[in-house]
Amino acid sequence: MIDLYTFGTPNGRKVSIALEEMELAYQVTSVDIMKNEQFHADFLKISPNNKIPAIVDHQTGISLMESGAILYYLATKSGRFLPKDPHHHWQALEWLNWQMGGFGPMLGQAHHFLHFNPGRSDYAEERFGEEAKRLYGVLDRQLYGREYVAGEYSIADMAIWPWAARFEYQKIDLNAFPNVLRWYQTVAARPAVGRGYSVPVATEIPLP
Repeated sequence: MIDLYTFGTPNGRKVSIALEEMELAYQVTSVDIMKNEQFHADFLKISPNNKIPAIVDHQTGISLMESGAILYYLATKSGRFLPKDPHHHWQALEWLNWQMGGFGPMLGQAHHFLHFNPGRSDYAEERFGEEAKRLYGVLDRQLYGREYVAGEYSIADMAIWPWAARFEYQKIDLNAFPNVLRWYQTVAARPAVGRGYSVPVATEIPLP
């Protein structure tokens, strides 16, 4: 059994989607970041950086924070959704790290300034709004001629998709990125994605 500590954010949803896709047994503890529960001492023992998500695998005794590390661990444990072909294997890890290093952090800033604090900083809104569009362009080019980011459905898609699901927060029109739109709808239609997206609380997937 895996304990999942999470909340309804893109980073949290990556892991619940992966657990559903991999059909691994897990139980959920909601860590309400709106109430600063991530700073409680008990959670600090599991996630030293006070961030969700985090897991504890009681089968192996392994405890992990950081969603990218968790996705890699779960793919290795289950033997699923990390391509065996060397080219696609490393491509999946490349795009997983692209999400961790760019797509997530920059879109998080877009959420902060464009959605939650509009009008506070014209400079920040322009900077992160334009960077969001650039990153969607990068993703759109990668998806040209490919059904999924690394050729086959993988943890890279699971990492990227929940951030794309907040396109409204980022003031992004997915119709401007046709390859992303096709991919987004394809992933959204997967039953395990729907189930994982609703953890820890039922939430409807936004449809363009």
